[in-house]
Amino acid sequence: MSSVQQLLSPVHPPSLQIIQRGVESYPVSFDAMRAFTAARSLDTPDQLWIVEHPPVYTLGLGADPGHVLAPHEIPVIQTDRGGEVTYHGPGQVVIYLLLDLRRRRPAARLFVREFVQSIEQAVIDTLAAYNLAGERKPGAPGIYIADGAWQGAKIAALGLKVKASGCTYHGVSLNVAMDLTPFSWINPCGYEGLQTVDMKTLGVDIALSEMQLALAHKLIERFN
Repeated sequence: MSSVQQLLSPVHPPSLQIIQRGVESYPVSFDAMRAFTAARSLDTPDQLWIVEHPPVYTLGLGADPGHVLAPHEIPVIQTDRGGEVTYHGPGQVVIYLLLDLRRRRPAARLFVREFVQSIEQAVIDTLAAYNLAGERKPGAPGIYIADGAWQGAKIAALGLKVKASGCTYHGVSLNVAMDLTPFSWINPCGYEGLQTVDMKTLGVDIALSEMQLALAHKLIERFN
């Protein structure tokens, strides 16, 4: 039985299930997210999918392909999320949020801005647990290092799809212990010269599996 099939026991919404998908190619995850969302019913549990991708560049709906400067044989895939170009690769936590936002606030829809801010806060809280200070930047979704030699460098990226039904997919990535070179072959998130950094470079040497669950649990705290 695959890890995808080994779900937690069924729970009543709005509880969140954590699904460990392991190392998986981006196209497989992308197709599975869309299929899961299309097949949802009122009883479908909300899920967080934890995955690690082989090297890939992904483009948001409005992305300028010109921001991919030199892909060096890394696949470039068009997606239906928001945002610009980003890189996913080994040593990076990727969590996809397959939620029905109507469940998160029964009396009124959880607005997209609040949704984004909740994800960002989960990342900030996760970094803080390892004595790293993260911050938001107005108009630039994601989390950036707030102080020190790497101040202003991006450590986490967001890219989301929110359907008219209130159902979401895509999600958030956090750089843990990566080869950061492929970020230099693009304008990350459409910003020329934007520095990117990972936790290892900042002095936090930690297993990817630990960080995957740490961020997942912070997301659960925010959305439950």
